Amino acid sequence: MNHLSETPNAANATPATAAPADLSHAEREALANGFRLEKDLLGREPVPADAYYGVQTQRALNNFHLSGVPLSHFPRLVEGLALVKAAAAEANHALGYLETREHDAIQHACARLMNGDHHDQFVVDMIQGGAGTSTNMNANEVIANLGLEFLGYEKGDYQQLHPNNHVNMAQSTNDAYPTAIRVGLLRSHSMLVDALSELANAFATKALEFDDVVKMGRTQLQDAVPMTLGQEFRAFANTLREDVDRIANLNELLKEVNLGGTAIGTGINADPRYSALAIEALARRSGIDFRPASDLVEATSDMGAFVLFHGMLKRLAVKLSKICNDLRLLSSGPRTGFNEINLPPQQPGSSIMPGKVNPVIPEAVNQVAFDVIGNDTALTMAAEAGQLQLNVMEPLIAYKLLDSIRQLSRAMTMLKNRCVIGITANRDRCAELVNSSIGLITALNPYIGYDNATRIAKEALVSGRSVLELVREEGLLDEARLEALLSPQAMTRPRQMKD
Repeated sequence: MNHLSETPNAANATPATAAPADLSHAEREALANGFRLEKDLLGREPVPADAYYGVQTQRALNNFHLSGVPLSHFPRLVEGLALVKAAAAEANHALGYLETREHDAIQHACARLMNGDHHDQFVVDMIQGGAGTSTNMNANEVIANLGLEFLGYEKGDYQQLHPNNHVNMAQSTNDAYPTAIRVGLLRSHSMLVDALSELANAFATKALEFDDVVKMGRTQLQDAVPMTLGQEFRAFANTLREDVDRIANLNELLKEVNLGGTAIGTGINADPRYSALAIEALARRSGIDFRPASDLVEATSDMGAFVLFHGMLKRLAVKLSKICNDLRLLSSGPRTGFNEINLPPQQPGSSIMPGKVNPVIPEAVNQVAFDVIGNDTALTMAAEAGQLQLNVMEPLIAYKLLDSIRQLSRAMTMLKNRCVIGITANRDRCAELVNSSIGLITALNPYIGYDNATRIAKEALVSGRSVLELVREEGLLDEARLEALLSPQAMTRPRQMKD
């Protein structure tokens, strides 16, 4: 049987029952204390006897203690790896390179992972050297050992089912890993879009509730002209709705994959028919219409799709942060600030100031937004740092993408459930601020003239008297005219200037 595969690090296991004469004292102790020995290019290494991962995963565990976030933190990535491996096995079996027993064992293992089983065995740190090889081998080893268990063999008996020769057949980390990332992102994508859509709808509902609440609009934190609180909240809803379709449509960027390109896109060690078959199997199994990249060499090195995708996540983060800043300002005080809206209280606000309640939910969303913006910078630098035929910084790219999607989804759901739906309007306070603001003069400007309006505004500011009081005092407009001009309908939307 001709097994097409990348096999630089073939592994062999020494079960706990075997003790070759050349074992060191430390190795004998490891065997006696619940470990098995596996061998690779660098020699033997103890692996926990009950672990489904193997020697290369163990070496990655020894090497990379960085983010503290293992692969298992992102279940959709684990599912993506399983789907890629299952699709590859299906294609290799159809082409006659993988025996039925090997194929069936791999499919069983992948199905277990798709079912959510044994995700705790994906232990490698998300940030790692080696362009994702540790991630790929973590998947290969877990699938191999689950398959061995299915076939009735001990973990590590790789003569029967091998992580490289069988599970990784016709693959390289450089095509399997980026394809799995795309699968993971697309399986997380709907969660993000749904959370965004629901948050926008929550703001839209509040907009209807607040449509009759007249308040002062502000520019540069100064009084501007009247508007309704409904208009303010409708703007929140619409700026988010703008991004629902944009982010939803970005999934097309991720459907082009380089599976079958193997090491650098040339397809070495893969059957000419393999790429099409594997991608077709992946599309069918995932329910996502994946398609082969037009240039596999280019697709293996280019991270442009990830940069563009995360750019939209950054845009969303900026919008969310701005909205949360506005909510904090509008609820500020309560007695010495704007106090135009009330945010639902979620927890006591101070260890020293009794009665203080802070806007903790918008504050938390702000911090998520800052983190996502930082993720975008890190991802951008990682995408730029790829040299020649491979971007070795792809682990960081995967980490930041998955992290941003998860955090934004959770933040938007939290903001909706624990803040927006419970917001109430301080109607009397809004009316008070409108009536006391010199911004009212703008509504009267076309009827009393700019010079009169400027003089009245200045006098109101200096004296502390209201604009309406001064206008009435000077008899610039009669009461009926004033009432018409200062109605909510007249002040908060366009109207004909001539009767």
